[in-house]
Amino acid sequence: MRPDPVRQPALRWTSVAIPAVVGAVVVFLAWFSGPGLFGIDTADTGTSVQAEIVKPTTCTMPDPVETVRFSFEGKNREGTLSGCGHGPGERVEVSVPSGAAAEGTLAVRAAKTSQGSSDLRMPLGLALLVFSCFAGAYYVFLYVRGPRVAVS
Repeated sequence: MRPDPVRQPALRWTSVAIPAVVGAVVVFLAWFSGPGLFGIDTADTGTSVQAEIVKPTTCTMPDPVETVRFSFEGKNREGTLSGCGHGPGERVEVSVPSGAAAEGTLAVRAAKTSQGSSDLRMPLGLALLVFSCFAGAYYVFLYVRGPRVAVS
């Protein structure tokens, strides 16, 4: 004797439409929330100046820091540059942070770089967000649909 198949409740359009709309709203809000959501840094990069390497560091040390000398706001200043492999007297372009102290050694970075940022992250992050919304909506669809019974 064959068992009676389990009756499934009728799949309503709201069961699929609500997760789809929520996913679309999440993607819309993520897109317009700004570049900070996906790790893109739009902060002020500071002022770019030419600097001279005063004390180079080899690349064999962990967290190498080199000493640089540069002219900023009419004063000769010294700074630390996180990097290695430059020669003494070599010229590099560095970025001095906005609101730098008037005295003392400044922490500078190589010009036209920013920590933890990449313009390619936003499209990739948005694509992953879209796929996760789709997967969540599909999971809700499968959950509402219920289990399928194999008929032999």
